[in-house]
Amino acid sequence: MKFRYWGRSALSNLLTKYMPPYYRTSKVITSLTGMEGQEVENFQQKLEETCSQFFVDTATYTLERWERELGIPVNNTKPIAYRRSVITSKLRGSGTVTVELIKNVSESFINGEVEVVENPESYRFTIKFVGVRGIPPNMDDLKKAIEEIKPAHLTAVYHYTYLIWDEYDQANKTWDQWDALNLTWEQLECYKEE
Repeated sequence: MKFRYWGRSALSNLLTKYMPPYYRTSKVITSLTGMEGQEVENFQQKLEETCSQFFVDTATYTLERWERELGIPVNNTKPIAYRRSVITSKLRGSGTVTVELIKNVSESFINGEVEVVENPESYRFTIKFVGVRGIPPNMDDLKKAIEEIKPAHLTAVYHYTYLIWDEYDQANKTWDQWDALNLTWEQLECYKEE
């Protein structure tokens, strides 16, 4: 939520505009309106900061309240982005469990772009990560969120994508060019041509 910031001098000028002309040259009035302008600017900033706490995507110091309200264990050592994604998944994860709900909850996590494939004959569904290669961060929290919402008789299978040999060959790089990238094996597995 954004508020219109007047700025100290703009607000001071606005205030003196509505005063009698002889006040405009007064050092006392100029100082007074300048201080009032500063106070209004401080108020606007505090108001914006407070309003941002009402939305998970911008909340910072109220994340603990969100977590307690939703029954999520509070862990202040986790990065804020991870905590926000757990809160968002919990908020999204209510209602009848459908492929769309599982997809929605999964995508609330960082790098969570997924495809969900149902396999009803084997009592399972597969969550395939298509937005990122390798294992996405915060995977343990995603698994917990999926376990909470899925029906007990279904098994969740997670499918991660990696660099395959065909893509490796199609990159048309020499061994020296691959070597120059200075990639570890884990980084090479997750490599994607830009």
